[in-house]
Amino acid sequence: MQQTSASITTERKHSHVEICLHREVCFDSTPTGLKAYAFEHNAAPEIDASALDLSTSFLGRNIGLPLMISSMTGGYGDALALNRTLAETAEKYDIPLGVGSMRQTLESASHRDSFAIVRKAAPNAPIYANIGAPEVAAGLSREQLAILIDLIGADALIVHLNPAQELFQPEGNTAFSGFLDKLQNVTATAGVPVIAKEVGCGISARVARRLADAGVQAIDVAGAGGISWQKVEEYRYLSQFPEENRFSPSALGELLNWGIPTADCLTDLRQLRGSCPEYAPLGVIASGGIRDGLDIAKSIALGADLAASAQPLLKALHAGTLDRTIETWMNDLRAVMFLTGSATIEELKRAPIHKKH
Repeated sequence: MQQTSASITTERKHSHVEICLHREVCFDSTPTGLKAYAFEHNAAPEIDASALDLSTSFLGRNIGLPLMISSMTGGYGDALALNRTLAETAEKYDIPLGVGSMRQTLESASHRDSFAIVRKAAPNAPIYANIGAPEVAAGLSREQLAILIDLIGADALIVHLNPAQELFQPEGNTAFSGFLDKLQNVTATAGVPVIAKEVGCGISARVARRLADAGVQAIDVAGAGGISWQKVEEYRYLSQFPEENRFSPSALGELLNWGIPTADCLTDLRQLRGSCPEYAPLGVIASGGIRDGLDIAKSIALGADLAASAQPLLKALHAGTLDRTIETWMNDLRAVMFLTGSATIEELKRAPIHKKH
């Protein structure tokens, strides 16, 4: 029996989660760059550790701490339970949650409940819908945008940019022509803020300017250093075509680790927002290898408004330690705030940080 596009998408979504949980698919030659930075210690902080305020705001919404549960899953049977727990966690900590790609909801009504559950489980938390750049480039109607947004009561729409992933994906779609023009149509008609997000190769200031000019209100840099979706798709490709060599051995290693490190993306965008007043309001999310509260703190000091994480939280969810992981990260963040004399997240944004010698 020939598979439908919806069933192929469902199978792909399930395999993505399994590979991310059980395979070594992180960058190995391109670290995030965050470990190259250190905070300046404040020996006289003039604040009480018990009075630190981790709350902040993003896209006009107050949130409990500068952490987002990044886009992961949805669109297959087991995803409903995963998304319910992730949404309950987002509600508990008053933090944003991004769902996985919702392309399948436009192809079929099956498994839409795996996305709809997030708003039922998190009636107050910021929830972000998600669709890919190839779908945007192909053209999205108002009706399709309404499905994406209304299904989960979305507060914003993530458009994920994944050219490297699509290039390596067995059934990938590399038709990106006209994307920016079509993106401008989306930002004008979506009715909610649009966030442009890479999936692990990073966004430079040069590209961020073009995205902002198309109406995007926030950038999720998703830099190199976390999951390499090229590696994820290479696993899938070799399982289907084990004898086929698409790239020369000398090039493959670099292509699998292709991208701009997360820290470089952040400093690039900080310079853009600081030097060009028209881009100052652009929101910035740091993701791509965020693994603890120190990474969150460094990201904020390097120019992010908040940080986001996917694989570490997905693994914690499967291990039954999701709450404990977030609480530990919060303790890390509090420690940095106290030791830099930063009583609030806004003050942490101005904390002295420098590259290690």
